Amino acid sequence: MGNNWQGTITVIDPVDYAVLGVINGIPDKQGRLEEVKESFVRRLLFFGIRNLVGEGNNQYVDDMYSSLDGRSLVVSRPSFADVVSIDVESGKINWRFEVDGARADHMALSPDGRHVAVSASTGNVVHVIDIDSGQEYGRFPTGDSPHENVYSKDGSKIFHASIGRVFSPFDFSGGGFLKGERRFQVVDARSMEILEQFDIRDKLNAFGREDISPSIRPMAHSSDERFFYFQLSFLHGFIEYDMQAKKIVRLIDLPKVTTAKRTGYVNDSAHHGIAISGDDNTLCVAGTMDDYVAMVDISSTEHDILEGLGKKPYWVVTDKKGEHCYVSWSETDQMSVIRYADGQEVARVDVGDHPQRIREGFVTGAWHRIARDMPEPAPTEPPTTAPQDVDRVEAGD
Repeated sequence: MGNNWQGTITVIDPVDYAVLGVINGIPDKQGRLEEVKESFVRRLLFFGIRNLVGEGNNQYVDDMYSSLDGRSLVVSRPSFADVVSIDVESGKINWRFEVDGARADHMALSPDGRHVAVSASTGNVVHVIDIDSGQEYGRFPTGDSPHENVYSKDGSKIFHASIGRVFSPFDFSGGGFLKGERRFQVVDARSMEILEQFDIRDKLNAFGREDISPSIRPMAHSSDERFFYFQLSFLHGFIEYDMQAKKIVRLIDLPKVTTAKRTGYVNDSAHHGIAISGDDNTLCVAGTMDDYVAMVDISSTEHDILEGLGKKPYWVVTDKKGEHCYVSWSETDQMSVIRYADGQEVARVDVGDHPQRIREGFVTGAWHRIARDMPEPAPTEPPTTAPQDVDRVEAGD
């Protein structure tokens, strides 16, 4: 569990959901802050990330994956515009990769564990990085603000979506051209050739819903990769897209609970987090602005709304057995484990400050022994000063 604002990764046992320990995702924090202070432009960008997408907080851990042997953890760090590999036993950095532009975002791990694909938010590119060496294996261009990456089951393709300028305040009718270029892409994972791309705007228009924003947020897909389920900016629900017919076949509306104005949505996300059960029967949906989780029967679209579990759910992932979904509650700093079979919460786990991405992976036995003696990191306080004061802001973190 990546705790974005705290800069830590909580490690949880997938059997009894006990917290095993915490990994520091920013062991080089002071050195990186010194680099920020040395450049006025870098300070402005650092401050911009904090206030435009970080809700007034620095973003230290966005996404993370472990190596298959459990010896290293690869972490994308938005505020430092980089991806690092951390040796889990020593806590030291194996390598560091600086992304194009000013911010690193979502990642995806290839099925063979050899590569991570990371979105460079302001660089309009996805870097594919060798997980062992930290060298760039390849890259491909995107629309504005590249976001979600998903590898195909066989590892031959990368499904990618760019979300446009979510930090822009122009939210009327989806924002139009002021939101930038937003597109979905299918990319050859070896050659980096773009095999297919489209603007979901055209698909929405053909479906008769010109009023809906075309920014694809998190996505899930059926096991045969025919049907994709896309969350869209400002949409309380999701769409079902048929990759063979190349059209939207259904729009599923979910209850709108929030009374917030569109400009108050977190980075334009009405809902942010969707996953599918192992049997392809049920979707687990994070109602981010509505403070609920929806369990949706895919065939009938009937749904159960789970309320009162936490606030601001911000990510959902299915466990490797396909039996449970993990939900991060970013405002109440917890994770829920929900059983697909009956929609019941079977566990809730306390984690760090502002949990977001959840990934199943591995750590070594040696790390387990070391972790028993690790103190829990203290939470950070949201900074409030100007970018030139970044050194003072961080001194007490």
